Formats: sequence, structure tokens, C-alpha cells
Amino acid sequence: MTRPFKVLGIQQIAIGGPDKLRLQTLWVDMLGLEVTGTFKSERENVDEDICAMGVGPFKVEVDLMQPLDPDKKPAVHATPLNHVGLWIDDLPKAVEWLTAQGVRFAPGGIRQGAAGFDICFLHPKANDEFPIAGEGVLIEMVQAPPDVVKAFAALAAAPN
Repeated sequence: MTRPFKVLGIQQIAIGGPDKLRLQTLWVDMLGLEVTGTFKSERENVDEDICAMGVGPFKVEVDLMQPLDPDKKPAVHATPLNHVGLWIDDLPKAVEWLTAQGVRFAPGGIRQGAAGFDICFLHPKANDEFPIAGEGVLIEMVQAPPDVVKAFAALAAAPN
């Protein structure tokens, strides 16, 4: 079967906890990641700091998340490794093809994410209609911008 898209690399990891300041102590103060932005959403019940690891098109985002209300859902702090984000070269084609293969997506469809890229999520649990899912892991698919697609293509073409 021909896959009409490529997973290029890791775009982000999202780490949840009851207090993002405690997460900052390790990731920012001790490991030296740079806070590059913040994002709050009542709908997603999240207050997050967006950090950066690396530079340029190979930069990986590390999101440090705490819930706005610990008693509401989604409970971004309940699973410490909340989700993994993957750069995708053609997100609409990926969603269309994966859905046709029986992959289950979380509600919300393709939409703009906290970092400004188009995103969608693969559901962590399968069901009868869609028997393929993240097997307990929430996976974010992120539309890679042209410079990231180009950088990964150049890396793949480079001699070893």
C-alpha cells in the first residue's frame, strides 16, 4: 500500500503536571530549555509554557502543561507524558488516508494548535468503527511548514 504522506520527525513532547512551575524547575532551570511562549485554553483546560530544545527546522517543542481546573477534563496533568507530536509533510492527506485505513482520530478535526501549526490528534483508544489507535498514547499530528519539510528532505538525501 502506498502511503501519501511522511512522518518527518518529532515536533513536540507535552508533559503535564499539577504545577507547571515545578516542571520548569527541571526543564528550564536545570536542563536549560528556553521558554518561547505560553498558551491558555479554557476549552482544552490547559495553561502551558512552550519551550524549545534545539534550533532551526530540527527544533523540538517541549510543552509544560498544567490544568486550569484540576477537576475538569481534559486532565492534562493526569498522564505525565501527555502526548507526542509528529511533523507530517501533508496533514490533510495523512488524515484522509489513515481514516480510510481504520485509524481513530480524537474529536476536533484539523485545527490550529498552540504553536500556530495545523494539528489533529490520533485517539489513544480504538473502537469498533476505528480499530487502530494510539494504544494508550495520544499522538498529535502537526503540519510541517515548508522549511521543515525541506530540511528533513535534505537530511534524508545527505550521504552517510
